[in-house]
Amino acid sequence: MKLSRRQLLAGTAGAAAGLGLPHLVRAQPGGGSVLRFIPSTPLPSLDPIVATSYVIRNHGYLVYDTLFATDENFRIQPQMVREWQTAPDGLRWTFHLRDGLTFHDGSPVEAKDCIASIARWSKRDAFGQTLAGFVAEYGQEDARTFTISLKQPFPLLPAALGKLSSNVPFIMPERIALQDASKPIADAMGSGPWRFEAREWIPGQNAIYTRHAGYRPREEAPSWAAGGKVAKVDRIEWLAITEASAAVGAMIQGAVDWYEQPAIDLIPVLKGKPGIEIRNVPLGLILLMRFNHTQPPFNNPEIRRAVMMAMQQDDYMQAVVGSPEYYREAKTFFTPGSPMSTGAGGAAAMQGDLAKAKAMLAKAGYKGERVVLLAPADQPIAYNQSLVTQDLLKQLGMTVDLVSTDWGSFIARRGNRGPVDTGGWSLFHTLWSGADVLNPALHPLIRANGQAAWFGWPDDPTLETLRSEWIATSDEAQQKALAARIEERAFAVVPYAPAGLVQQPMAVSSKLKGMVMAPVQFFWNIEKTA
Repeated sequence: MKLSRRQLLAGTAGAAAGLGLPHLVRAQPGGGSVLRFIPSTPLPSLDPIVATSYVIRNHGYLVYDTLFATDENFRIQPQMVREWQTAPDGLRWTFHLRDGLTFHDGSPVEAKDCIASIARWSKRDAFGQTLAGFVAEYGQEDARTFTISLKQPFPLLPAALGKLSSNVPFIMPERIALQDASKPIADAMGSGPWRFEAREWIPGQNAIYTRHAGYRPREEAPSWAAGGKVAKVDRIEWLAITEASAAVGAMIQGAVDWYEQPAIDLIPVLKGKPGIEIRNVPLGLILLMRFNHTQPPFNNPEIRRAVMMAMQQDDYMQAVVGSPEYYREAKTFFTPGSPMSTGAGGAAAMQGDLAKAKAMLAKAGYKGERVVLLAPADQPIAYNQSLVTQDLLKQLGMTVDLVSTDWGSFIARRGNRGPVDTGGWSLFHTLWSGADVLNPALHPLIRANGQAAWFGWPDDPTLETLRSEWIATSDEAQQKALAARIEERAFAVVPYAPAGLVQQPMAVSSKLKGMVMAPVQFFWNIEKTA
């Protein structure tokens, strides 16, 4: 099975045409202190706790700070915290904030702000919800010291508070953090290196940030989200240039400095152009197939295993990015190359063997049940994977109905838990940042807690028990061994099927120096030279 990349991707014809300067890009006011950035999508809202959107997460890192942070070696480092102590029984943690932390309005960051922010975040984030189950109470000793008392030891507490990607436990003023965790905030007041200029923002259009003169960075060198976050540009402009060829033209003409997600088909237009560098984002994006575990036919794990046995990851990655330069095999449930990624059980479960898969499907008792494959046509990465799966299921002899929708309709329908005849679904494709699937505590899709799980609702007490054991230990060797057992179990019960790892290159002006290359788009430490 080989589907043409050109057949799968839409909207790339005439890529080299129309490279004129977009009208949204304004003349640079005064010197090299303005950085112009084209995000993957325009900023839709301001709340990085309510939403998991990566563009809102990146916005959050500009305007907020965190108590702890993840460095490039996957270690958790203190950030807003100066020092902390843990009681001998592990049931009481005391945190002391650094001196000089202030919000953008000049008010000091205090313990009460941290308590309210952690509590709000823990209502929305999967890791935060796990932490909340251990918390007995929060306490405040003085303006810059707070405590967390636990019902039982939780060694991963700093790791939870230093979570790298969505949802990040950003610290907000208490008055904002006390707002309903189910409703987006409208005030982006933080204490981070830049302040959000609300008066210059229209949702879905340009977003503007200016340097927070009162920010006091740590003294250490920057390392991913950890270390010194030094704001070296005075103004950052996020530009809503959504037409790909116009964005490429702006990049070539030097009107913008950083293009987050140029289409892969347009990378050749940018490569080799003077003053432009193409850089891959660390960890990459994980492609995957998510099953509905509550409805036939994929409520049968043997049928899930049969489909996974037939999958060729290369077919999916070719459909999404085309060139092997931008992808790699990933028969694992944790980010390849990260400490917890073992791939245990992957080679045996994912052989790309169609004949063996057909035999497994027949043995499993598949009776021709209709498979509804949800495919959001306006999300090329998900849609292109869906086309590969449609072809694969037909080769397996399954009855497949690809339902092409827009993103909004897809979001609405995937929440339907009913049978396919009443608007339900059988499977869909998506992608997750490698930063979100580094280990069992972070990974939302490895959860198998039934109706409380992410869409698809896998239910496997054994997988949940192994995850709880992983969370309960701080010994790295034991964690690695447990991670291998989790992967083996996951390849047996198939909460989802991994479809490979792809890179999303960025286009960056050679005028930008000091960029922290990370799975998240960070803006500190960047200097813009003439």
